[in-house]
Order: sequence, then structure tokens, then C-alpha cells
Amino acid sequence: MSAADPSAEIDIDAPLETVWAAMLDVAAYGEWNPFVERVECTGDPHVGQPIRLHVRWANGSTVVSPERISEISAPADGAACLAYVYEGLPAKLGLVRGTRFQRLTSLPDGGTHYATVEEFRGPLVRFAGPGRVAEGFARHAAALKARAESLAEG
Repeated sequence: MSAADPSAEIDIDAPLETVWAAMLDVAAYGEWNPFVERVECTGDPHVGQPIRLHVRWANGSTVVSPERISEISAPADGAACLAYVYEGLPAKLGLVRGTRFQRLTSLPDGGTHYATVEEFRGPLVRFAGPGRVAEGFARHAAALKARAESLAEG
């Protein structure tokens, strides 16, 4: 990981399985996620599936980011991971490549640690806005915490 790799993490007072279910319920993102407001996804998420993320930056501007799911490791042995690879034009030209990992780890108290990072590579990474991505990841993490804790209570 480099300094250009935006990340966020948070502890969530909900079981790993509940957090995982919230992460994979992409149809409900518009109800709770202020960063990724909508996900275009045909059917249930699976490895190899193309997805389009409708992202809202802190300044209110929006962008649609084409991605492809590269990993879905369902909860097992106290851990889980969802990852996807950026497939926009800059990636196709080899200028900016990125893989976002969202990892869950069970905590001893029954809660879950959520950590996300975008591993950027390429000569134009600085123009990809790692700082604004990190800010979005922080909003996403806080909202996931609120969503999963609400689901765990309900």
C-alpha cells in the first residue's frame, strides 16, 4: 500500500454476517450510503460480474464508475472480503488502475472491524483524487456502521 491508497476503517457493533449482508444488499445502497448512492448490478453480486457505481463526492458532484467484481469471500473463520477492479477508460489506457478491497474481521466482543482500501497504480494516480476517495470511504464506513447496527437491533 502507498500513501496514494485511500482507506478507512471502523468498528461496528454488529455481527460479521449482518455487516456482510448489508454490504451485499446493493439494491438498498440508496437507502443508507451517501458515497455509493446506487449500484447497477444484474442479479446477485458474483465474481466476474460488471457493476456500475454511482458515486457522490463531498462537494455534491457525481460520477459513474465502471467496475468488475474480483473477489467475494463470504464469512468464514471470522473474516470476509469484497473486492472490485476499476474498468474505466483510464484503466484501459494503463493510466490509473485501482482495486477496492472491503474486509471484515470478527471482533472478540461479537462486533466487526470494517476496513476498506483502494490500491491505486499508474502514472496518473494523483489525478484520480485519492483524498476525495478517502473522504468518501470515511462517509461510506460510518454509514455502513449505522446501517448494520440498525439491522442488528431490528
